[in-house]
Amino acid sequence: MTWEFCTEPDFEEKLEWTRSFVRDEVMPLEVLDVDDARLRELIKPLQEEVRKQGLWAAFLPPHLGGSGWGQVKMALLSEILGEALWAPTVFGSRAPDSGNGELLAIGATPEQRDRYLRPLLDGEIRSCFAMTEPDAGSDPTRIRTTARADGGGWIINGHKWFASNACVAAFLLVMCVTDPDARPREGQSIFLVPRGTPGLTVVRNIPALDDHNPYFRAPQPDQHAEVLLEDVRVSQENLVGRLGQGWELAQARLGPGRIHHCMRWLGQANRAFRMLCGSRLADKQLIQHYIAQSAAQMQAARLMTLHAAWVIDTDGIEAARTDISMIKFFGSRVLHDVIDRALQVHGSLGYSADMPLEWMYRLARAARIYDGPDEIHEALVARRLLKQFTPVRVPSEHIPTRRLAAERRLGITTVMEPA
Repeated sequence: MTWEFCTEPDFEEKLEWTRSFVRDEVMPLEVLDVDDARLRELIKPLQEEVRKQGLWAAFLPPHLGGSGWGQVKMALLSEILGEALWAPTVFGSRAPDSGNGELLAIGATPEQRDRYLRPLLDGEIRSCFAMTEPDAGSDPTRIRTTARADGGGWIINGHKWFASNACVAAFLLVMCVTDPDARPREGQSIFLVPRGTPGLTVVRNIPALDDHNPYFRAPQPDQHAEVLLEDVRVSQENLVGRLGQGWELAQARLGPGRIHHCMRWLGQANRAFRMLCGSRLADKQLIQHYIAQSAAQMQAARLMTLHAAWVIDTDGIEAARTDISMIKFFGSRVLHDVIDRALQVHGSLGYSADMPLEWMYRLARAARIYDGPDEIHEALVARRLLKQFTPVRVPSEHIPTRRLAAERRLGITTVMEPA
């Protein structure tokens, strides 16, 4: 198998422009003591500049307002955007809106695209993907939210948990069970539920470890909410894709989304790495060990993620499932380890809010939970790999058994000298 990660020179020019733009124009937004309204005013002209550069919502095809890039190019862009808290927002690529846009690009009708996708891409509205439930844990096959056919529409009942953006979303993409008798991956569907639909209640934003910065009054992006759906009625036109296609659409959304996540994590690790190398302790042997370990981990994570992106580009998401799971649990640990080392080297200053490392560290801890806990992805990788092997009573590398087989094949007998 050959692997190809190279990109064109003009694309590298776009990446270089993005590096400078994020460093000079976007990163300063993190330290401003402004409210949400003022922050949006400051971000808007930056978003216009991104549009002029043809970098807005780059994950979507051109006919939907994107750049039509494959996953390798989007991964390289995501690495840069991951360095600054607000960079994905400025570039129209912030989760969960980016993933929801990809899902709608695949499964939405033309009418749904006009009503929901285009304003989402224009940055006029936010969106929410409501799949996780309190009692389902990390297993989407245990989802209990139901959508029951009623006349020309559907009635939805359920309880969603950690639904990102729900408090500010104009619409929710709700994963429901539509056929309880079907196999779990064939009996789920996704419905568009507009904000304000009777019976839809956003109970609260769930307080979390990563939603507070003492030096920053504007709300942190992507806060997570608890949502109740009680006899929520939607029409047949609110079904996304085909009936029973929910699992397929969700995987089409989550696969590329994990590529973007992992590369954004690598961007955060790059930022922490620079702080690690720039410390006055960097000439000490122990710190040099930290630097070498961090550099090796980051390089491994980068190559693994780019390879997963390349597999998606060449063979599709299904072929990349094992690679995607591997980068998810590996990348999250690399992110944590590099930030942890940088924080440790800076001592009490690194632990304080006078450095960005403290909020970077809190965000990094969530990476091991979001998009499926690391343990789930490890189990998936192991199960897929084990399918390539057949258990045997005698180990395949058992030397006495191998010797006997070799003697029989060659028609000879060897005698071992006593030890």
